[in-house]
Amino acid sequence: MSAAIQVRKLTKSYGGHTVLNGLDFRIESGEIFALLGVNGAGKTTALECIEGLRKYDGGEICVNGKTGIQLQSSSLPAHIKPIEAVKLFAKWNKVQINSSMLDALGINEIEKKQYIQLSTGQKRRLHLALALIGDPDIIFLDELTAGLDVEGRLALHELIRRLKSQGKTIVLASHDMSEVETLCDRIAILNGGKIVFCGTASELTDKVGKKYFIHIKTQNGDSTLETDNIEDTLLSILGELKRENIHVLDIKVDRGTLEQHFIEMARRTEK
Repeated sequence: MSAAIQVRKLTKSYGGHTVLNGLDFRIESGEIFALLGVNGAGKTTALECIEGLRKYDGGEICVNGKTGIQLQSSSLPAHIKPIEAVKLFAKWNKVQINSSMLDALGINEIEKKQYIQLSTGQKRRLHLALALIGDPDIIFLDELTAGLDVEGRLALHELIRRLKSQGKTIVLASHDMSEVETLCDRIAILNGGKIVFCGTASELTDKVGKKYFIHIKTQNGDSTLETDNIEDTLLSILGELKRENIHVLDIKVDRGTLEQHFIEMARRTEK
């Protein structure tokens, strides 16, 4: 696969504070790629440099293809109508309006409303439609489904999958770890201005260990334990409860989520 985006030794500082410290990674054409980071890790700065919205101090960014950007803080004039915004963006991009794309996003249903009248989900769909107007090769999506209900999130997830099937490259920034696990081919974790991990969700699990969370409900209340060895931990807990004559009412075992692995990775790199 060819690289849609190649970042080499990217640096950026604000005054005496270094935000990006020699950032290196590549995004392959046609993949869904997530860039994750705790607050202050430099994720937003990195994305803005790649998108061309912010100047950087050193390094190299190579973007191979036309880009479309949906920003988390996107906004439009209060009284503009969605169809007016669509026509304006189509004119700027010198393209014909893709009616099937508007249908898929439900824009035709709200085309005569004013922007101020739109719900959060309707605004998200409109912003995405405007990002797709120019038929971009690479699409940046920043917290696309934040604030949406389950139905709206699932609908946008399905659209993202369709875009991938069309050969689009999608760069996703999200705080929803289940969304990242569900959609992304690879993830990169940014901490301290550097990439501390880049790979698949399963590779991250292998790297930080397979964590389990055991939830036990007894007559004395509920408790949760974290372990890497489920067999030994369960035998030990159940044996202790039996010796103390405490009756177990329910047991539930959860696999560690990507969010928990992400936190573990951040902790390790901070030490």
